[in-house]
Amino acid sequence: MKKANDPSGFSVSDLLGLGQQSARKSYYRELSVRLEELEVERNRYKWLFENALHGIFQASLSGTLRAANPALAAMLDDPSVAHTLERCARFDALFVSSTTGQQLRDLLIVQGHVTCQTTLLQGASGNQVPVAITLIKKPAELAGDEDLIEGFVADITERERARQHLETLNAHLEARVADRTQELERLNEALRSARDAAEFANQSKDRYLAAASHDLLQPMNAARLLVASLQERLTDSDNLALIESVQNSLEGAEAILSDLLDISRLDHGQVQPQLRHFKLDDILCNLADEFAPVAQRKGLTLRYVPSHQAVTSDPYLLSRIVRNFLANACRYTQRGGICLGVRRHSDDRLAIQVVDSGIGIPESEYQLIFREFHQLNATRARDRQGVGLGLAIVERISQRLEHPLAVRSAPGQGSCFAVEVPRASGISFSQIPSPSAPPSAGDEFEGLRVLILDNEPTILEGMALLLSEWQISCDTALDLDAAKACQEAPDMLLVDLHLDDNVTGLEAIRQLRQHWHDPHLPAAILSADRSDHWQRRLRHAGVPQLNKPVRPGKLRALLRSLLNG
Repeated sequence: MKKANDPSGFSVSDLLGLGQQSARKSYYRELSVRLEELEVERNRYKWLFENALHGIFQASLSGTLRAANPALAAMLDDPSVAHTLERCARFDALFVSSTTGQQLRDLLIVQGHVTCQTTLLQGASGNQVPVAITLIKKPAELAGDEDLIEGFVADITERERARQHLETLNAHLEARVADRTQELERLNEALRSARDAAEFANQSKDRYLAAASHDLLQPMNAARLLVASLQERLTDSDNLALIESVQNSLEGAEAILSDLLDISRLDHGQVQPQLRHFKLDDILCNLADEFAPVAQRKGLTLRYVPSHQAVTSDPYLLSRIVRNFLANACRYTQRGGICLGVRRHSDDRLAIQVVDSGIGIPESEYQLIFREFHQLNATRARDRQGVGLGLAIVERISQRLEHPLAVRSAPGQGSCFAVEVPRASGISFSQIPSPSAPPSAGDEFEGLRVLILDNEPTILEGMALLLSEWQISCDTALDLDAAKACQEAPDMLLVDLHLDDNVTGLEAIRQLRQHWHDPHLPAAILSADRSDHWQRRLRHAGVPQLNKPVRPGKLRALLRSLLNG
């Protein structure tokens, strides 16, 4: 039997007060289980600490590094944890900057934790390791003797490399964008320079075309006036046939120049339609009469179906469109006939149609025929007439008038060209006056005195010869002073628009009216300048204009208009 005073005779349970003689012996099993559980948790924490993928360390708040795991040692290129603890005995020694540790500790004291703070740790080989660090303050009542710092470190080297690579790519991209922007600016500047050069060249072309056309039309005008005078004088058929050939050649040259001027003016928006209500028969009947002899000479029949419709359009521009349709129909029709008529397109629109039995047009060329300088079946010189601007001008006029064009054709089956025009709404047919018939051309101008002012002597000579055939007395002058020197006041003035010494025809008319004390002296401008600028000024001044080359018929109509006031 054990003696009560023999300590060697007691077991551990007895020493803990859990012996057979103790009432606390019943708690021994529970305590053992609890101790085992604590041991399992301690081993588990130790295993996690040693095998964690991220670095973990523990330091005192005063700054002593107490523990570190293998992951942190590997992260810092240390051969062992012991080497890390020896090299970085102080918490601040973990960081590249010695102030970083103190700043983190100060922040930890205030906040109690620091989350994902990016910084640089100092590696064993002198390298710098970018990390994201999270710190938690562990109070003394949980830690034991003093407050502790629990640290968790994630290596973000790859992320930093990716960020730096992205920054490099961004820098290169920005450099490329800057280079491309600079190149684009250079290209834009080159385009602006090219555009400015093109506009300057185009303006120069327009100025040259206007000047050249004016200079060409002046002698052509004189030639036409002289030819017209010869036609008035000659009676034998041989000479008249020769004069007619010369007249046709002049008309062909004039048509080409007029086309060049017209397409330039249309392209630059210098043609302003003068819309009004009129009867279609007023222009279509005249066009049918104009082209009937042309068709007859080719053995064709030209049939016109009269129309009793009224439309709203510019009669002159609309006549240009239909005249071109008729000219092409006569040109490309070898046998058969041509029909000019009007069909109702809708309740408010009409279609003026020119139908022929000519060679026809392939559907593939419907768009090509409206291009400049394009002509069908003109491989031989004798087949070519003009320069192929007719339909190009027609298309531009239709766009200005907002009158759509239509083509229907097939090779060998003829063609149908049409232009749509709006009906005159709200206007009765009887409200639109018809043009009055001109009086006979017998002696209507006998006794009339006309002063012609032009700086071209040949034009003065041709105009005087033509007017003298109409029993008109003419005074001619090359400049304003010579005009004022005339002894007898004229009945009307015919004045060139551009005179010498920068004197304009309008100014000359004003001074001559003042000179003869007659503010209402009838006057007209004769000019090859067809610019919209001068047309507006002449309309504003109430002075009519006749374009050069002057056609005798139009000149006669102008004189008649001036006489009738």
